[in-house]
Amino acid sequence: MKKTWRWFGKKDAITLSMLRQIGVEGIVTALHAIPNGEIWTLDAILDLKHYIENAGLEWSVVESLPVSESIKYGGADRDRLIDNYIVSLENLGKAGVTTVCYNFMPVIDWIRTDLRHPAPDGSTTLYFDKIRFACFDCFILQREGAEQSYSVEEMQQVRALNQVITQAEKDALIDTVIVKTQGFINGNISEADQQPVALFKQLMSRYDGIDKAALRENMRYFLQRIMPVCNRYDIKMCVHPDDPPFPVLGLPRIVGNAEDIAWLLNAVDDPHNGLTFCAGSLSAAIANNVPEMAARFASRTHFVHLRSTAVDSQGNFTEADHLQGRGHLIELVKIFDKQNAALPMRIDHGRLLSDDKDKNYNPGYSFLGRMYALAQIDGVMATIKSLSA
Repeated sequence: MKKTWRWFGKKDAITLSMLRQIGVEGIVTALHAIPNGEIWTLDAILDLKHYIENAGLEWSVVESLPVSESIKYGGADRDRLIDNYIVSLENLGKAGVTTVCYNFMPVIDWIRTDLRHPAPDGSTTLYFDKIRFACFDCFILQREGAEQSYSVEEMQQVRALNQVITQAEKDALIDTVIVKTQGFINGNISEADQQPVALFKQLMSRYDGIDKAALRENMRYFLQRIMPVCNRYDIKMCVHPDDPPFPVLGLPRIVGNAEDIAWLLNAVDDPHNGLTFCAGSLSAAIANNVPEMAARFASRTHFVHLRSTAVDSQGNFTEADHLQGRGHLIELVKIFDKQNAALPMRIDHGRLLSDDKDKNYNPGYSFLGRMYALAQIDGVMATIKSLSA
């Protein structure tokens, strides 16, 4: 597989020269400064593409060309926004950047409750604590009907936590669950906003009455509209699975398991409608057999995120070492390399090692932690290639 790296543009503290020196072959990036829903111009695309190429690398994957919320919930302006999306895809096609990762998750991208959870070796990693998240849902967000989403036993633990949680801990949860993900991923809420909870609830309210079936149909509509331009320019659309891959905050989730993936690939049965196979997201659900899913959907997988999770009996999960956990990345490398030796993959969510900690990297996107993981997977790929020669 091709070794790629998520890079956040010219202002990223991790430079392209650093990436080339550690064996990265392709860049995964986006025009992060352009607000969601606005057109990516050909000039802006070519400027970034040439900047990457001048560093001796290539722009392998767009991650991401965001799908506006109104497209997801079917707002009055969705056709205009889809038209803009089509123009952006056309411009990407003209520039020769033809693999596009996106997601169809309502309101929120990925969810964790701790961005610096300590590991036994002294590094830190991302963590999802179900009870702490439920406390956020029930007592900070105060979502109507939230308690019905949790078991009686879980709610007992949630109420007990709510009796002792400090305001500083509540503020940290708000920052972690809402501000950090919305800020650098979706751009809907920033650290400058004074009332992030109120703004977040307003975003959620737009999905009132939108269930899983309705969200699926909105996704089908979106894909049907964009497939002609994808076919014209051979653009491979690859949807990212839900993270975590189960319903949260009363919002529907439609890309969390094998049944979901089969539905979306069959709903618009075109080879350009494909999958970003994120082993980390999918492995966070105990019911998901990740290697089995990889083998089943390999032919429609256009991009791979290699990371792994460890999940306990309570449903809490953390990022695992890239050679351990439920992701079974060694098996996945075998499966995907056999399917397509040029398939782009990137290491995802590396640990924060000691010399990473003062660099203010985006959560999950450390340099040394990801470099260590890339070295692990590079070794796996070299071994598999040697054994199959």
